[in-house]
Amino acid sequence: MLMNKVEKYVKDHEELCVKNDTIQPGLFEEYGVKKGLRDLNGQGVLTGLTNISNVKAFKEVDGKKIPCDGELLYRGYDVRELVKGGIGSRYIYEEGAYLLLFGELPTKEQLEEFKTIIYQCMTLPTNFTRDVIMKAPSADIMNSMTRSILTLASYDSRKDNLALDNVLRQCLQLIGIFPMLAAYGYHAYNHYENNGSMYIHRPKARYSLAENFLRMLRPDMEFTELEARVLDIALLLHMEHGGGNNSTFTMRVVTSSGSDTYSAIAAAMSSLKGKKHGGANLMVMNMMDDIKKNISNYADKEEIAAYLRKILNKEAFDRKGLIYGMGHAVYSLSDPREQVFKKFVEQLAKDKGRDKDMLLYNNIEEIAPVVIADERKIFKGVSPNVDFYSGFVYDMLDIPRELYTPLFAIARIAGWSAHRMEELITDSKIIRPAYKSLVNKRDYVDREER
Repeated sequence: MLMNKVEKYVKDHEELCVKNDTIQPGLFEEYGVKKGLRDLNGQGVLTGLTNISNVKAFKEVDGKKIPCDGELLYRGYDVRELVKGGIGSRYIYEEGAYLLLFGELPTKEQLEEFKTIIYQCMTLPTNFTRDVIMKAPSADIMNSMTRSILTLASYDSRKDNLALDNVLRQCLQLIGIFPMLAAYGYHAYNHYENNGSMYIHRPKARYSLAENFLRMLRPDMEFTELEARVLDIALLLHMEHGGGNNSTFTMRVVTSSGSDTYSAIAAAMSSLKGKKHGGANLMVMNMMDDIKKNISNYADKEEIAAYLRKILNKEAFDRKGLIYGMGHAVYSLSDPREQVFKKFVEQLAKDKGRDKDMLLYNNIEEIAPVVIADERKIFKGVSPNVDFYSGFVYDMLDIPRELYTPLFAIARIAGWSAHRMEELITDSKIIRPAYKSLVNKRDYVDREER
């Protein structure tokens, strides 16, 4: 009865919020406000400086900015070269994490020491799994992880200490713990909500982070080398993407306020889970499910194009008018992460007997930019982003969809950590941008006269 009254109240008052909070779109241009902190050409408002990474989508020719193939640099190193350097010889997530945190490529000895430290950090407080993770399980693993992160602060006697060595310790511990929070959180949900079996597999020494995640997730703890290596590549490609992406910027904003590491990471998690950010790969998979139901021939490009036009025209799928996995806030001609990742996706698809699905993905990748260009007024090129394929990879790895966005977090925690430390080292000024107020002063009206 009480909730019925609350629901009626909010329904009755919803229109007041709409009436008093609506801002006409034309006002943003009138006042020179860059909505979303980006102009119509996709250029972001400059809000900070960073040594951690560089995202490049344009080049300057004769004084003019020209779209070019995307480039992603981790501490100056092309991410494609990092992937190439690790092919056939080693797992590279840990190498990338070391590079982001410390600014230099590790020697063999430094890397081995770092991997040992990360493994030692793969431990939770006594009874934490039982008392926190297994209590109130949820299908929303991002929320489950965020709750666990905030609770971990209660176990840290130095949680508010902002000394660099202490913050680095906290970040390293969270990097190690994140795969456990995700895997255990999923198993708790699957057990209590889906009547599945409960598995609490311990991480294994000498395993990479990717290997340990698959070990903790799978009931039999088994996986192939190809599976682990493709997941490892996915983690490397998702671990960092500049200071301006929504979750990393959130991290830096909260850090600038003087808040603790756990709160800052939890805030970044809350940002990442959004459908426009880390949840995009799940939206791609949902869209692909819909396309598969409505396309009879994966090789028929005309049939595919016709259905993609329906999606764009809000006649199909979620009726939002978006082809998920296509386009990026920064990249124009190409997303370097997608380009390097696709080769591994094709290997895994062949190994898993998913050639038919691969054909559909390839055709959509080819057709969608053309359809979008025909149907939309765009100011820069449109190309597939890394989210277009990441969900497909996770599906081939038999990773539940509840864990797609958490996997993004497992990767991105390395980048968040690097940005948190850079913010603490570089600037003590709180981030506080300006908003143009549209409020006009009104005379107060006595209650009896309203």
